[in-house]
Amino acid sequence: MSRSRILGVAVACATVAATSALIVTGSASAGTISGTLYRDPDTPVARWLQSNPGDSRATVIRDRVASQPATRWLSNFNINTVGGEVAAYVNAAASAGQIPALTVYGITNRDCGGASSGGAPDLNQYQTWIGNIARNLGTRTVLLNLEPDSIALLTCLNSSEIAARNQALRTAARTLKAANPNAKVYLDGGHSAWNSAGDQASRLVAAGIAEADGFYTNASNFQPTSAEAAYGRSIISALNNQGVSGKRQVIDTSRNGGASGDWCGDDNTDRRIGQYPTVNTNDANIDAYLWIKPPGEADGCRYAAGSFQPDLAYSLAGSAPNPPSSPPTSPSASTSPSSSASPSPSTSPWVPPGACTATLRTKTWNGGYQGEVTVRSGSATNGWTVSWTLPSGSAINQLWNGTLTTSGSTVSVRNVAWNGGLPAGGSTIFGFTASGTPGTPALSCTTP
Repeated sequence: MSRSRILGVAVACATVAATSALIVTGSASAGTISGTLYRDPDTPVARWLQSNPGDSRATVIRDRVASQPATRWLSNFNINTVGGEVAAYVNAAASAGQIPALTVYGITNRDCGGASSGGAPDLNQYQTWIGNIARNLGTRTVLLNLEPDSIALLTCLNSSEIAARNQALRTAARTLKAANPNAKVYLDGGHSAWNSAGDQASRLVAAGIAEADGFYTNASNFQPTSAEAAYGRSIISALNNQGVSGKRQVIDTSRNGGASGDWCGDDNTDRRIGQYPTVNTNDANIDAYLWIKPPGEADGCRYAAGSFQPDLAYSLAGSAPNPPSSPPTSPSASTSPSSSASPSPSTSPWVPPGACTATLRTKTWNGGYQGEVTVRSGSATNGWTVSWTLPSGSAINQLWNGTLTTSGSTVSVRNVAWNGGLPAGGSTIFGFTASGTPGTPALSCTTP
């Protein structure tokens, strides 16, 4: 799941080393936004670089992370100070002639009480907080990612609480748009290995996407851009079928250049930064590739949520190519892995032609466990089915990106319409939450 993690609010001013590159993107070639995204000089990574100029990791982190624009998170719920914080950030971007991007993260019962719990004590105070944000947005273009996980993650809410949250999100989007008609407001779209596109579209409609400009996906997660773009097209199609048209997607590409899988990146060295942030997406459905989750800021598993960790930033950036127009890295950085932003295709398990395989990964979650199954095809196929026997005492209570059937303790998951067609060597992911303990079941995969 997305499991977005709180990001710290800047408290001091620092400047990235003078040799850092600021990427200027020019006019948009797709979507609805033109211009250059704002790079805030006052960030945890900038302050770390200022304090650690001789660190062996500094050059890579400077050139491939700190040189890039990432979103500013409004995550500390303080009604009295949020307006001033927003005004300072938006005005700094305006002075630079650039586009600010904010991630608003203060909804009541945030993260279902997980590692990023917090937010407004109640929804009335939440609307006051939103109002103070809205009044300080100015009149220029500003991007607002409204409340990660607020729509995709509803398992802790009952039906009346879901209805109240949907109304709060609808009102928030309307308030932000009314204050600044040039504001671009995007709602939580989850990601491609979570809820089905049809389910997510219905959730977005209920939460008032008609009031917004679109939705963002992959916030703080690791799903490949190609999978997210396909997922976004499916959501847009489902929205159109429900009478809501003209909506576009934003994709978080901050950590999706390597392996996908488990939502927590604190201990995983297979992650890589993905597409550098830009509004030049070359896709009419996608307004921007953003770094919603600033690379190097922790998820809350091994480190405190939102804290900047240089080893995480270096791991993410070490094998990524330099961004366009950035200076070459120092000779000491040449010992980093290959410049490929993604693992070599040869690292994927070989699958015999005409066959498919399924691999299960599990993690303890919410009193039970979360499972993620990667399906790989040996040759082009138009469908797949994965089956296994659940351990005693285990039961699946939620599944996404597949259709579940059960017979006693045996479960079978069949593809849905949008992820059944796989090319030779292709893969897709479905996931589930379950009660009990996962065990080590043997999975079988069959194709038509």
